[in-house]
Amino acid sequence: MEGIREDVETAGKPHADRGAYACILTAAALWGMMGLWNRGLFAGGFSPWSIVLVRNTGGLALLAAIFGIRDRSVFRIKREHLKYFFGTGVGSVLLFTVCYFSCQKICSLAVASVLLYTAPSIVVILSAVLWREPITKKKLLALGLTLVGCACVCGVFAGNLSVTPAGILLGLGAGFFYALYSIIGRYALRAGYSAQTMTMWTYVFAGTGGLFFIRPAELAAAAGSPSMWLLGAGLVAVSTVAPYLLYTTGLSRVESGKASIMASLEPVVASVIGVLVFQEPMSGLTAVGIVCVLTGVVILR
Repeated sequence: MEGIREDVETAGKPHADRGAYACILTAAALWGMMGLWNRGLFAGGFSPWSIVLVRNTGGLALLAAIFGIRDRSVFRIKREHLKYFFGTGVGSVLLFTVCYFSCQKICSLAVASVLLYTAPSIVVILSAVLWREPITKKKLLALGLTLVGCACVCGVFAGNLSVTPAGILLGLGAGFFYALYSIIGRYALRAGYSAQTMTMWTYVFAGTGGLFFIRPAELAAAAGSPSMWLLGAGLVAVSTVAPYLLYTTGLSRVESGKASIMASLEPVVASVIGVLVFQEPMSGLTAVGIVCVLTGVVILR
């Protein structure tokens, strides 16, 4: 079939190396740790909207502080390229989070998670159309394995799922907006911007947009609790700023489709943390799903 062929080196394609793969997999692992912080914040009275605010606006504040001290060159961009960072910040990070949390409110967590991980499929298709990234047999096999693996890990095949038409649309929207980071981000990287500059300006827009979800009463109630500050700091530093810097660095040297598929490691890490930290049961299907995702990642390497 035309367009489906074995992997080959092609001039102009991002060159993958072990360091790039390590960055992407580490980013996925750090995103998978998000439940460590979110569960505590939910228990402390935070709504999903307040977590959107903390994650995005906190990410902006931390990145601005880091680069304001270490490398102010990241603040210099061309005006005509603002559209790229509006796309990654509002069009991807902010809208995907809003859709994802909204889907979780009206559907089961399993449905929301699996619909979110339609993102690699979207990235593979759009990358093939926009940049003629090859849709190889290995890539299709890895894509299939990771999608099935995510479904197993999230408990889709165990039944008892709560699904509504609005929830499906929101979940697919979350997957689409999540995918846009790998797509629009490629344009910014091709324009010559570093991973650090791209992440900084992504959060200029995502953090500013997060202010629309401010809930003063919730924030005031949590302000006096040191544990809430620590959980918020963990969410921002460990599961927001660090993984986006790492993923963007990897994205600059790996095809968008491959990067997105490899990021499917995230729900596997989340599942393992659930078992080790929150004593959640590990079912046979979950174990099969973990093996499927890991196999898909190995195939791509």
